[in-house]
Amino acid sequence: MIKAGIIGATGYAGAELVRLLAGHKDVDIVWYGSRSYINDNYANVYRNFCKIVDARCLDDNLGELADQADVIFTATPQGFLASVLTEEILEKTKVIDLSADFRIKDVAVYEKWYGIEHKSPQFLAEAVYGLCEINREKIRGARLVANPGCYTTCSILTAYPLAREGLIDMDTLIVDAKSGTSGAGRGAKVPNLFCEVNENIKAYGVATHRHTPEIEEQLGYAAGRPVTLSFTPHLVPMNRGILATEYASLKEMVSWEEVKKIYEKYYGKETFIRVLDQGVCPETKWVEGSNYVDIGFQIDPRTGRIILMGAIDNLVKGAAGQAVQNMNLLFGLPETQGLELVPMFP
Repeated sequence: MIKAGIIGATGYAGAELVRLLAGHKDVDIVWYGSRSYINDNYANVYRNFCKIVDARCLDDNLGELADQADVIFTATPQGFLASVLTEEILEKTKVIDLSADFRIKDVAVYEKWYGIEHKSPQFLAEAVYGLCEINREKIRGARLVANPGCYTTCSILTAYPLAREGLIDMDTLIVDAKSGTSGAGRGAKVPNLFCEVNENIKAYGVATHRHTPEIEEQLGYAAGRPVTLSFTPHLVPMNRGILATEYASLKEMVSWEEVKKIYEKYYGKETFIRVLDQGVCPETKWVEGSNYVDIGFQIDPRTGRIILMGAIDNLVKGAAGQAVQNMNLLFGLPETQGLELVPMFP
């Protein structure tokens, strides 16, 4: 059995990790780390785990946990892991980080967008960006995996094949995305109160959202050159889900069938990516509770643009599910182990 520890187990992403790992036949959770609920029964924090999890919450002592766990998941605020990670820890265990601390290779870019000093830049070079469908082989041999963000997972996977094939003008790419409120975390914030969110939709982080440089960096690798794009996220009154709609100018006019072949080239054998039929648009309700990514597209010959659409569950493929997928790769398990979840509906 793989012994797993979770730091930040009482946040939404951490709780989703517990849900997925509790059903994983090769994993035993040995540490439920939570700075806010030390010594509380985990099932009292999340009562859906009653008679499923019988353990108390522990602290966030990464050094002590490294002596007990084969893999550590850190579902923590930005800056936490970078402030405590050491070579000694990485020599003992593998780390999958759900924060942004090791996603962006350029320290200056990270510090500019996140507004904090990076405390362990010496590990940036070896950290592998954990987008499994793209970096699968690199992930297998990693000690430190930077689990991608939720918006970034959806935005990158939706555009990646066309960026890689040079089909679209990357200078024209616009990403418009909507997310459910769980993406903002469990902490009490006025903008996320029921009366603020219900029957409302609003843009936020316009031209300043911290996932922007992450999307640009990864699509830049795909395109083979630096990419600058516009990314605007929106908050919508639902618990889970992200829908990204992306617009770009085509370099030359192509047919729907030609674009479909490109997607099939990259994703045809991918279990968790479903490229939809012509005329079918992705919807968040058809991926809820699952690790699937639904992708669709439409060509607009009038404007010479292509409209790309992607949908994920922000807590599963956008966070915990992808982290488990990364863990499976790290330990040589079937990549789908513990993730063969049929989307929930209604």
